[in-house]
Amino acid sequence: MSREEIRRLVFLLFLGQLVSLCLAVASFTSSLIADLGTDTPLTQSFFTYLFLALVYGAIFLHRRRKLLVPWYWYIALAIVDVQGNFLVVKAYQYSSITSVTLLDCWTIPWVIILTWLALGTKYSPWQFLGAGICVVGLGLVLLSDAGVSGGGGRKPILGDALVIAGTFCYAFSNVGEEFFVKKKDRVEVVAMLGVFGVLVSAVEICVFERKDLQEVKWSPTMISLFVGFAAATFLFYTIVPFVLKMSGATLFNLSLLTSDMWAVLIRIFFYHQQVDWLYYLAFGVVAIGLIIYSLNENGSKTEAATNGEEVTIQYEQLTEENSPQELF
Repeated sequence: MSREEIRRLVFLLFLGQLVSLCLAVASFTSSLIADLGTDTPLTQSFFTYLFLALVYGAIFLHRRRKLLVPWYWYIALAIVDVQGNFLVVKAYQYSSITSVTLLDCWTIPWVIILTWLALGTKYSPWQFLGAGICVVGLGLVLLSDAGVSGGGGRKPILGDALVIAGTFCYAFSNVGEEFFVKKKDRVEVVAMLGVFGVLVSAVEICVFERKDLQEVKWSPTMISLFVGFAAATFLFYTIVPFVLKMSGATLFNLSLLTSDMWAVLIRIFFYHQQVDWLYYLAFGVVAIGLIIYSLNENGSKTEAATNGEEVTIQYEQLTEENSPQELF
């Protein structure tokens, strides 16, 4: 392996851990906000979309280009993304940070089903085996939260159900983003997701969350937590395209595994809670399933006819551009 390849690998590992850290920080701040008695998941996500709209919207306007995708598709994308964030953040009111971060892995089987049905993606038996093992591991989390061996949170089963529903929305959002990013422009996708995410979340805040928002006790600590969540999720939305473009979903999925372990460490050292042994077993099972799925990812392909030509799409792996250093 040459020095250039080593440097590239180190840079990829750094980006992957940075994405994982962003996800862990977002989970941590959401858990703290819930512990302080604040129940405003839509407002938390609103600031994320606002940051995305301001930064990437400014870049998009500076380019002075027309939309490559009709605006109504971006509205649909924003709706499912907002609902996914709402449901997962809401789950912190009822379940533990460990359960929420582990159950986030439900996005993978949903994405497999959606890409299989909607995009015609072909998956190998090994990938289905990996996804099945993930489901078994997630079932252990449900078993623990049901009270067999104890679990965190006021209503852990309700919290787990919210997370699973949220991952279903995430799957729709991820598949839509995957299609738009590969076919069109990444900056446009992130910018429009921010713009329409702001509009959708603002409308829902006025309808569903206005009373809860008025009851929030704004203190320096609370403001810092909201800013921390928005900054972490903004960086998450920003860095993910880099990782997917340079390495595909293999390193991305493996990198996100460390966020689950960080969630366990946060629960042990910050909350001083005893983590049930089933969580460790669930993490190990989920890790094995994700590794099996990721290592066999190159076998998944979708072939579609476009203007009489064959177009091969590889799941969650962005097409290479002329210059690998280009982001915009």
